[in-house]
Amino acid sequence: MSGGAALAVPSPAGAGGPAHPTAGAGFAVYVHWPFCLAKCPYCDFNSHVRHSPPDQARFVAAFRREIAQRAALAPGRTVSSIFFGGGTPSLMEGATVGAILDAIAAHWAIAPDCEVSLEANPTSVEAGRFRDFRAAGVNRVSLGVQALNDADLKALGRMHSAEEALAAVAIARRHFERYSFDLIYARAPEQTPALWRAELELAISHAAEHLSLYQLTIESGTAFERLFRAGKLAIPDPEAGAALYEVTQEVTAKHGLPVYEISNHARPGAECRHNLVYWHYGEYAGVGPGAHGRLVGPDGRRAQSTEKSPEAWLARIEAGGDALVEDERLSAEAQGDEYLLMGLRLVEGIDPAVFEGLAGRKLNGNRIGALVAEGFLLRRPDGRLAATPEGALLLDALVADLAA
Repeated sequence: MSGGAALAVPSPAGAGGPAHPTAGAGFAVYVHWPFCLAKCPYCDFNSHVRHSPPDQARFVAAFRREIAQRAALAPGRTVSSIFFGGGTPSLMEGATVGAILDAIAAHWAIAPDCEVSLEANPTSVEAGRFRDFRAAGVNRVSLGVQALNDADLKALGRMHSAEEALAAVAIARRHFERYSFDLIYARAPEQTPALWRAELELAISHAAEHLSLYQLTIESGTAFERLFRAGKLAIPDPEAGAALYEVTQEVTAKHGLPVYEISNHARPGAECRHNLVYWHYGEYAGVGPGAHGRLVGPDGRRAQSTEKSPEAWLARIEAGGDALVEDERLSAEAQGDEYLLMGLRLVEGIDPAVFEGLAGRKLNGNRIGALVAEGFLLRRPDGRLAATPEGALLLDALVADLAA
């Protein structure tokens, strides 16, 4: 698969895998690279800072073994998307990325239009690897820009400047037909709707097809949580956050990048295919320290996750075992709940018939009617149920009410 040419080879295997209600959503592989140069104070992902760079050759060998293990659990699939997340995957060498892609292609068929995404920090050093990533087979990058002014970047713990970020976006544009970048808003009380509007307009002038726009949340166990609890960090109140959300929807829609999922905006047809597998509740294999997966086997859908510590994960794989710390068969009810939680993030919403196929029961018509009347849910002409903009701001409560 290295060099990208193998992405165009038609798959003889077809979709593969057992029949299940969301089989048409595709099959994805998520690769987790857990290392970062520094831990961002808002981040609760499985990321680790090490004084010495990891031995990438050892990790490649371990990834090969774990990919073979997942393929044994999910044989005959055709991979529709591959995503390198983290951590900071752009710290990997191009040869490391290529070797992992080759291992995936050795065990599964690869769809002709397979999307291969890699998350990258927009530092000059990492942007310098973009050519190598493209040669390895990556065809889409997602850049963690997060803000377009230096003061806010410093407050967010980022290691790049706004100028460096925009330079990295320009480099991505030269090497990849598809690229995206992230911004965080509602990151300080001083961020007014006018300031956010100007920043978003600037971002869109550099965007091609996709933006991920996240409202800052205080996550458990992060440095920001400790500062927030100590009264040393202030964030906008919910009303101010809602006003920034409304600006986000207005500006992106005006420029042809409408919202398609709560935090993601794209030109029609440019949606992130990997994340659509998650939100449509398809199958995905997770490999690497702290990776999660959902695979369908003869006994049903299983929830999997791996050891989070990179060194412990590596030791378990090198000892000839697996690194799974969770491998649980999901009940019909749990599958229905997950489908609602994922699918209602999408503007297109969920298919009640798919919910019934997963959960083994119908949604409560009276609850649907009440949520529609209250303005939190809407019925689409094709029968799908979708969250309204008001419902999207209260998604967890909406899912709980609908699932009850």
